[in-house]
Amino acid sequence: MKQKEINSSRMPVYRDAGFELFNAELTAEAFRKETENNREPDNYIYSRYRNPTVVSAEEEIMKLEGCDWALLTQSGMSAIDTALSVFQNGKESRPWLFFSEIYGGSISFVESILKKRRGLDIHYFMPADGEYDLKKLEVMVSSLKPELIYIESVSNPMLIVTDVPSVVKIAKKHGCRVILDNTFATPFLYKPLNDGVDLVIHSVTKYFSGHGNISAGVICGNNDMLMRSAVEYRKFVGHMLSPDDAYRLETQIKTFKLRFKSQCENASALAELLNSHPAVERVWYPGMKGHATHSIAKKLFSGKGYGGMITFDLKGKGKTEKGKKRDRFISHVSEHIKLIPTLGDPHTILMPVESVWGAKYPEPGMIRLSIGFEEYSDILDTITMALNKL
Repeated sequence: MKQKEINSSRMPVYRDAGFELFNAELTAEAFRKETENNREPDNYIYSRYRNPTVVSAEEEIMKLEGCDWALLTQSGMSAIDTALSVFQNGKESRPWLFFSEIYGGSISFVESILKKRRGLDIHYFMPADGEYDLKKLEVMVSSLKPELIYIESVSNPMLIVTDVPSVVKIAKKHGCRVILDNTFATPFLYKPLNDGVDLVIHSVTKYFSGHGNISAGVICGNNDMLMRSAVEYRKFVGHMLSPDDAYRLETQIKTFKLRFKSQCENASALAELLNSHPAVERVWYPGMKGHATHSIAKKLFSGKGYGGMITFDLKGKGKTEKGKKRDRFISHVSEHIKLIPTLGDPHTILMPVESVWGAKYPEPGMIRLSIGFEEYSDILDTITMALNKL
C-alpha cells in the first residue's frame, strides 16, 4: 500500500533500524556512496550510519552555531571522543595539549582512555591567579609542537574565560588544531568557529536541550574533511543519537535563545546579590568586574551576557565550619533548589564543589549554581532566606 503524505510541520520520528533499498542496483549505489561519509546521504541505509530525524535536529543546531555541519551523538562525552579521535594518527600522532581547567569528565577521559589505553602523549597547561598566561602558552606550544590544543570557552567550575582568538592565533602559528568545548557559553554568547577554531563541542544535555531529560552531544565545524572523518568514526563506534531523543531535542531547541537569555539575566542579578551578602566569602562570575577574566569575557561575549553559572564560597572560620554551613545552606534551599549533578536545567540547581572535585578544589564552602529560567524573585527569595539563616 502506498504511504500517504501527512501534512505535519515537524520531521517525524524514524525509528527504522534499516531502510528499504528496493533493488540490488540501488543497494550497490547506496553502499558505494556511503564510503563518501556525507552528512546527509542520498539513500538512508542503517540508523547507526545516519537517520533522517537526527539529521533534521542537526540542521537546527547548524543554524544556531552558524556552521557548515553538525553531528549529534548520544552524550557530551561521545562528542568529545569523536572530536578527539578525528586527530589521532596512530604512532604518527604528535603530543596533545589540554588546558587543565576543563570538565572533570574530560580530564578522566584523557587520563584513562587517551593516556592509559591509547598511549597518547598528553600535556596540560595550567592557569595562574585565575587566568591563562598566553605568553607562557606560546613558549610551551613552540617547544612542544602539539598536534592539537583542547580548551573550554568558560571553565568548570571556576568560570575562567579563555581568550580564544589569541589561543587560536598561537595555535595556527605553530601548526596546531584547536578543539573547543563551548557548552557554558553556547552560541548565544560566542561562536568560536568564526575565530578559527577547528571543532566545537557541546554537551547538548545542558543548554540546547535545557530540560534535564535528554543526554546528547554535538560536534560542529566548517571543514569538510574533518566532517567526513567524524561521520566515519561515529558510524563505526556507534555514537549515534537515537531518533526519539533527536525529535524531542529539535522541539526544545526552538526555545533555546529565550531560555538561555533569561538564565544569563538571572545569574547576573544573583551574582551581585551573593557578592554583597555578609555570609558569602567570594563569588566567581565572569560578569563581575572583580573576576580575573572579566575583561576577556566582556570582549568575547560582546555584552550579550556572561552565562548562567555562578560559583561562590561561604564565609566561615576554617574548613569544618565552612562544611557545616554548606550542608545547612543545601538543606535550607532543598525544597526549591535541588542538588543535581548536571546543569542547564529549567530550575536552579546546585553542586557542592569539594564533594565532586575533591583535592582539586578542597574548600568545603564552595557551591556551584546552575541558574534556571524561573522567575528571578523565586531564586532571590530562596537564596536570601538560606544565607540569612547562616
